[in-house]
Amino acid sequence: MADFVDSTVKDIDNRLKDLEAEVSKLKAARAALVGEQRSPGRPAAAPAPARRGRRGRGPARARRAPAAAATAPRRRSGGGTRANQALELVRSRPGITIPDIAKELGIEPNYLYRVMPKLVDDGQVSREGQGWHPAKAAA
Repeated sequence: MADFVDSTVKDIDNRLKDLEAEVSKLKAARAALVGEQRSPGRPAAAPAPARRGRRGRGPARARRAPAAAATAPRRRSGGGTRANQALELVRSRPGITIPDIAKELGIEPNYLYRVMPKLVDDGQVSREGQGWHPAKAAA
């Protein structure tokens, strides 16, 4: 009888640990959805949900026209975008590097390796060596 009680308590303790980890992940997901600020660092990674393929969609679903919002191009929001923040840093500190910009903005540098070439395409910055500079004004 004592072995049964001990093993049951151990099973309950293990299940509680699993549930506490799940609660933590759910709280982080909720905070991200409602815009609450989370503590520094990422929460423990949750396993990726299974992706649903096209299987199970009936013909009516396949013929449905896409929503207007899904076809409209995405626009940048006001002045608070990362690209605009990076541009302001480049303007205030010509020659700044991507790692330095990332450190100033508190983000990972890999995001900036996508953002900065778009600013080059827009004619707002140029790259010289490892540093970024504001684009030269057209004469």
